[in-house]
Amino acid sequence: MDGIFDIIVIGSGPAGVSAALTARQRGKSALIITTAPEDSPLYRAERVDNYPGLPGATGAELVEAFVKHAEASGVGIMRGRALAVADLGGVYGVSVGSDFVQGGAVVLACGLARAKPFPGEAEYLGRGVSYCATCDGMLYRGRRVAVVGLSADAPEEAEYLRSIGCEVEYFDASRAKRYAVLGAERVTGLEADGETYPADAVFIFRGAVAPDSLLPGLALAGGSIVVDSAMATNMPGVFAAGDCTGAPYQVAKAAGEGNIAGLSACKYLENKTKEEK
Repeated sequence: MDGIFDIIVIGSGPAGVSAALTARQRGKSALIITTAPEDSPLYRAERVDNYPGLPGATGAELVEAFVKHAEASGVGIMRGRALAVADLGGVYGVSVGSDFVQGGAVVLACGLARAKPFPGEAEYLGRGVSYCATCDGMLYRGRRVAVVGLSADAPEEAEYLRSIGCEVEYFDASRAKRYAVLGAERVTGLEADGETYPADAVFIFRGAVAPDSLLPGLALAGGSIVVDSAMATNMPGVFAAGDCTGAPYQVAKAAGEGNIAGLSACKYLENKTKEEK
């Protein structure tokens, strides 16, 4: 799905859906970029009793209802992992796997990225470390690759790599807890719980990408995105809402912030249009 939208929302939780719905109500086109619903901590909640009007709903029921509401309102849903957001001068471009979309404004509702990068991960990014099987898999056809599966869609990504001829060694939480990427000029292997596995590439699939990895230069405090009362970040046209802005990690708080972020993104675009006339 390639295209240009008024507002791109990264994340399909309560914050992201609320922002997208608000954008649609203000006459703006909106696209939600999201990974598998099962990656959301909310999806795995057995019972949510403090969301108004829906006592006792499971997390899965809430997530499915949110996305269904968004789709019925004309919000586009793009399944995939947002890998990078770039300021293209007046618009933002978002890389989603091997696809690329653009938006006049961006709302980050990507949840809480709990995991820190593995040792060696940042150093070898682009030199054997990858987050996208469809983007980089063909580079390693017929070669050994390690897959660290920390997201719901990781097995599918690993199977894709096998299907194009990669020799895949798969790791998940049941196999190892501690990882490090090894290399010299390029990746040479993966260390898992102290044991070394030779590999020409390491594909890492997480449910959420750290915000500053997604958008370098984004202001953070204690790992959370810094926002003002309008949910605006330090970057013009970029807003944030929900767990990625910090505690409390509650559905109602996320939905409210998403509404504000959606309104602010619309106002930003409207003011920008006036300035250009």
